[in-house]
Amino acid sequence: MNQILARRKEKLFVQAFIYLFALAWLFPFYTAIRNSLKVNGLQNYVDLFKHDINGISLSRTFVNSGLIAIGDTAIILLVASLGAYAFSKFKFFGKEVIYSVVLMCLAVPGVVIIIPFYKILTELHLYNTLGAVILGEVVLTLPFAILMLRNYYDNLPHELMEAANIDGASKLQVFYRVYLPLSVPALINLAVLSTMWSLQDFLLPLMFLTDKSLLTATVAVNTLKGLFGFTPADLGKFNAALVVLGMPAVVLFLLARKFIINGITSGAVKD
Repeated sequence: MNQILARRKEKLFVQAFIYLFALAWLFPFYTAIRNSLKVNGLQNYVDLFKHDINGISLSRTFVNSGLIAIGDTAIILLVASLGAYAFSKFKFFGKEVIYSVVLMCLAVPGVVIIIPFYKILTELHLYNTLGAVILGEVVLTLPFAILMLRNYYDNLPHELMEAANIDGASKLQVFYRVYLPLSVPALINLAVLSTMWSLQDFLLPLMFLTDKSLLTATVAVNTLKGLFGFTPADLGKFNAALVVLGMPAVVLFLLARKFIINGITSGAVKD
């Protein structure tokens, strides 16, 4: 009886903590929505996309953010899936050493690579292009992607490869005909996370993009903060911009939350 009561108290404590954490996260979002509608209502949202602000088109910034997110996610899925497949199913000289180096890259802060990466992009004539931000985000996200997908591939039986090899399939055929279809939930999870992180990225677009026509939504909102005044109408437009900025990632998470949860727990237990 005492154990049952203790478990109930523990469950109530955990639930209360989760609810408080959710409220703490939702309160700023609720405040932004309320302030965006306080003056002029929905017209604040219409004005953001109808009129350019000091030469900045907010709709264009969302297109730029979307193009970067798509390019970043596509490259990560391609490279990480192949790399994780090799680390999980192949035996080659120095495999664990190379994998350890990849994992060590997770500990490197993004700001550390800014200056050397800037020089590389300048030499390649990619500075001030969307490709510069895409490559930067790929470099920062790829170690995590390989780690997550390798854990997933480790849980898939090696006998599948042996059976396919008996049927005459090459290693690449085994990948895209056997293991790739089985890893769709993990790939969707990775795609959603990569897209959300890309849409929220502020540092790389700020450092590598200077042309107003190439600005991303995150950088544009920060720029607009200095353009708007402190009148109620301007504050309403600024808060509307914050709400619009946060909506894509929220909607994306709500649509794909099942895959995110499954992907996070996919490597928790090994057979």
